[in-house]
Amino acid sequence: MDAHNLNQEVKALIHAEDDEIDLKQLVTPIWRRRWAILSLTVVVTMLAALIVLNITPIYQATSTLLIDQRTAKPVSIEDIYSLDSSGSEYLQTQFELLKSRELAERVVTKLRLTEHPEFDPRQQPEPFIDIRGLVAMTTPGDVDPQELTEQERFDAVVDSFMDRIRVNPVAKTQLVKIKVETADPAIATEAANALANAYITSQLEAKLNMSQLATTWMNDQLSELKENLQASEQQLQAFREQEGLVDIEGVTTISAGELSQTGTRLIDARRARSEAESQYQQVAALLNSGWQRQADVPAVLSNPLIQEFRTAEARARGKMQELSRRYGPKHPKMIAVQTELESATFSLQAQVEQVVASLERQYQLAVVNERSLQHSFEANKGEIQEITRKEFQLRELQRAVDTNRQLYDTFMTRLKETTVAQDFDAVNARIVDRAVVPKDPVKPRKALVVAIAGMLALMIGAGLSLLLEMLNNSFKSREDVESHLNLPVLGILPLTRGRDNLVSLFSAGDDKAFSESIRTIRTSVVLLAIDSPRKVLLVTSSVPGEGKSTVSANLAAALAQLGKVVLIDADLRRPTLRKNFEMPVGVPGLANYVAGTATLAECIQPSELGMDLIAAGSVPPNPQELLSSPRFAELIEQLKKDYDHVVIDSPPTLAVSDSIVLSSLVDSVIYVIKSFSTAIPVARQGVGQLLQKNAAITGVVLNQVDIKKAQRYGYSYGGYYDYYGYGGEGKA
Repeated sequence: MDAHNLNQEVKALIHAEDDEIDLKQLVTPIWRRRWAILSLTVVVTMLAALIVLNITPIYQATSTLLIDQRTAKPVSIEDIYSLDSSGSEYLQTQFELLKSRELAERVVTKLRLTEHPEFDPRQQPEPFIDIRGLVAMTTPGDVDPQELTEQERFDAVVDSFMDRIRVNPVAKTQLVKIKVETADPAIATEAANALANAYITSQLEAKLNMSQLATTWMNDQLSELKENLQASEQQLQAFREQEGLVDIEGVTTISAGELSQTGTRLIDARRARSEAESQYQQVAALLNSGWQRQADVPAVLSNPLIQEFRTAEARARGKMQELSRRYGPKHPKMIAVQTELESATFSLQAQVEQVVASLERQYQLAVVNERSLQHSFEANKGEIQEITRKEFQLRELQRAVDTNRQLYDTFMTRLKETTVAQDFDAVNARIVDRAVVPKDPVKPRKALVVAIAGMLALMIGAGLSLLLEMLNNSFKSREDVESHLNLPVLGILPLTRGRDNLVSLFSAGDDKAFSESIRTIRTSVVLLAIDSPRKVLLVTSSVPGEGKSTVSANLAAALAQLGKVVLIDADLRRPTLRKNFEMPVGVPGLANYVAGTATLAECIQPSELGMDLIAAGSVPPNPQELLSSPRFAELIEQLKKDYDHVVIDSPPTLAVSDSIVLSSLVDSVIYVIKSFSTAIPVARQGVGQLLQKNAAITGVVLNQVDIKKAQRYGYSYGGYYDYYGYGGEGKA
């Protein structure tokens, strides 16, 4: 096995997961426990039916009420009852009023529900189990109904009645259904109709009370409003006479026009000042930097004379550069062109200074002009403000007069309307359908409750079956081993009960199925060794208790029928070979030979099963060092020469690392897994550790398989084990 294949196999063991959902894996656990699930369903259904049959049926009576948002407006009164009914909040408020305690108290009083057996606490039946008698202490609510006062009994009945009221608005309409649920259908009908009538009556009473209060309040306010109106009219007339005002509209218009013109000129002056300031700031920032840098400022550069002088200077400078290539600095032509360049430069400098000074003068003139216009604008604005102040006072007094007159007229009109409307029943609700006596109860819905209980019990049973299946994360069949470990199964050993010595079970021949299973494993081992002989076999497992010692002993006995075999107990920490084969205490073994305290002949013990045995010997303090020593490797080589097969019983892989050390010295590793016990992640980890050390794992032996249990899980092993009595009614 090369390194690439080894890594791929290890990854497959560690990360192998089935991404597809196997419906058979979901259905099989449920089908296996179908009778338990059906029993649970039947029991729960019967209990639900028994409980439902003993529940008192509840009847529901329904009356329909129309609540109109557009209240009546007699003789133009806009709203006698000061409540905003323009939105959905109004209807929601009415729904809450229908569930109010005041209406419930009216109905309880009208129908005398305090004397009805269903509501009266004194007439309630005793509970089946008196909880108060089971505990030593009582709570404030644990009061004898016979000891309640009249008010407490009335409050209790009202609370009970309110719990039975349901107010359900009809979607996209102004209809509302009032539902009352009681055990007495006649009482439910009367209560639903009484609740609707009580709501209409309460609305009428509220409107009449509000009209009376409004009339009283308006009469009190009317005289005060009349006095306020007279006082405001006198103040207005006094102000006109004091200021000598006749018409201020014309003066205001002229002043506003002058202010507008001045404002327009001020805006233009500010724009001119801003432009002059911008140009001046461009050159002011370079006053100390020389006229050359000032000449590059856009405000200076845009001057036509500057552009002309710069052109003359550039032309002289170019001419000088051209002559300098042919003449020296003392040449007359060079002196002449030098004089011409200096003259052009001087002219340019003078012009730059003139432009800079011109920009400064323009800026100063723009500032002076802006300040002058600003002063004129402020003067005009002050005049207008003074006129406006007087106009504002005049209009304020006029508004006071108009407001007081309007309030006085409005109150006078409302007072007349309210006086007329006191005798008008402006109600916004009416009964559309009165409640009728119901014939059938609304709850409990016996068939539905029983059906739901049965379905829930069925789903819970199925869910528990799947949960138990998920918790049992162990190997149950050959398919589990091959799918999760990617290793072949050499054979399956059935579970045997009532046996004292399992290591000689194959040789005894009492259990035919077990013996045939061992022969199957032997055949698999022999056939795998045809191309490349595998004489040294290592038998290991993941954890203790999986039966590796039993498998190694019986496999060695089976191989002894074909040749010379020696069985070595390499589990130096927990040896079992000496005890299983009843060897005398102190017999030398593997540890003695590797330590050099005994010879090989002294360590090899014959057995009645036709094979030789090498026990563990004296338990050493350092088992792993002995197994890693060269002397142990030499022992294996020597035994390979003397025997056809060498079977080594090693410690579990995850308990200690001895088996990993031994795997490098053997030709083949047989991994034992206990059925329905070894967890899949545990076996993956053990096999993965061996594969990482390049161990030659031949295959897996699925040990202690309970055939009957496997068949209940849906796994079938054909008719072979049925023939030997492991299936159906056979022995276990």
